[in-house]
Amino acid sequence: VQLVESGGDSVQAGGSLRLSCAASGATDNPYYMGWFRQSPGKEREGVAGIYTEGGTPYYVDSVKGRFTISQDIAKNTLYLQMNSLNTEDSAMYYCAMAIPWYANTWPQEQNWLYWGQGTQVTVS
Repeated sequence: VQLVESGGDSVQAGGSLRLSCAASGATDNPYYMGWFRQSPGKEREGVAGIYTEGGTPYYVDSVKGRFTISQDIAKNTLYLQMNSLNTEDSAMYYCAMAIPWYANTWPQEQNWLYWGQGTQVTVS
């Protein structure tokens, strides 16, 4: 499986961005997709997640009400709509996949098998 992110950019505080993550390869099994971010000097943080079989998506508290995760199964593409961005949102954003996955629960660290290369979001 290959994951390729896009959509990162530099924006002003209060602005919006939409990140995309295109998946290719063997995705016949159910899987869980997540967005992570990491900024210099900070630990990687799980931001949002969604299960391909449905259910309520996961959001870390700091992005609830501002970010929306969604997926287009037919296109094997994951999205992260980010609104009301602030400087604390500046980071490299990564998408990741846990496959196979059979529940709408946030996977543990060792279950995230595939990662994208990241896309940079800078908010000033």
